[in-house]
Amino acid sequence: MRIVIAGGAGFIGSHLSEFFLDRGHSVVCLDNFSTSSLTNIAHLSQTPGFTFLETDVVQPQEIPGRIDWVLNLASPASPVHYQRLPLETLRAGSIGTWNLLELARAKEAKFLLTSTSEVYGDPTVHPQDETYWGYVNPIGPRSVYDESKRFAEALTMAYHRSYAVDVRLARLFNTYGPRMQMEDGRVIPNFVLQALRGQPLTVYGDGSQTRSFCYLSDMLEGLYSLMMSNESRPVNLGNPHEVTIRELAGRIISITGGRSQIVSQPLPEDDPKQRCPDISRAIKVLGWQPRISLEEGLNKAVPWFASQI
Repeated sequence: MRIVIAGGAGFIGSHLSEFFLDRGHSVVCLDNFSTSSLTNIAHLSQTPGFTFLETDVVQPQEIPGRIDWVLNLASPASPVHYQRLPLETLRAGSIGTWNLLELARAKEAKFLLTSTSEVYGDPTVHPQDETYWGYVNPIGPRSVYDESKRFAEALTMAYHRSYAVDVRLARLFNTYGPRMQMEDGRVIPNFVLQALRGQPLTVYGDGSQTRSFCYLSDMLEGLYSLMMSNESRPVNLGNPHEVTIRELAGRIISITGGRSQIVSQPLPEDDPKQRCPDISRAIKVLGWQPRISLEEGLNKAVPWFASQI
């Protein structure tokens, strides 16, 4: 297959590029480096079948030759980034998704959107399944990301219904692993770096809020399984093992061998109190579920973060 990956130099996108190249496919990687890094893909530059185009998806994309898949991962994804780049985030989710869907339509290619668990907002249903419509503040500080992804989902389904574009909708829950940006504000990089540096671990609120963390390799397999299916409805991809933020902090202190204290700061506005995927649809339709436990995943990730300091 020949696969276009928008946001292909990012954390997940760069690993997806490797994933497909290792399986004999060719990859056209699109990125503007607003929140990604050239170092994530530098090692692929001489790999047969890999092409990189520095471009912004808010511009129309004209790529010569056959295309089998268009994968849209192009968006700032951490609160630090999307609150620093609010308008860029909204443009990526709206205009960028529109341009990539037009590319898929023109090339008669299949299209995959990486959406997010953030479409559920601060959920009133727990765990969250795909039939839940969400509880989202449309004008809050997180809204630029939440609403850009909700619009992207609506647009993707409109192309599916209006033009018969073959689409996949992946709702990704918290994912972690090598190549995450060190200072991107997400909880695992924050805690690991603070622990490795001997600094106090910053917990917002009382730390009782929950999250569910999926290791990178499981997420790659989930995305590939979704691509190979015929499922056009949204599918949750994530690890249903739920932990409190305070529990996560304790585990990371233990794994790093540190002696850091845990300190509390005020809870940010609209921070979800709980987040856990119901992955029944993924198990039934894709035959997929994560295999790597949080303990195993952290033991894989921590040495990589340590090597970056």
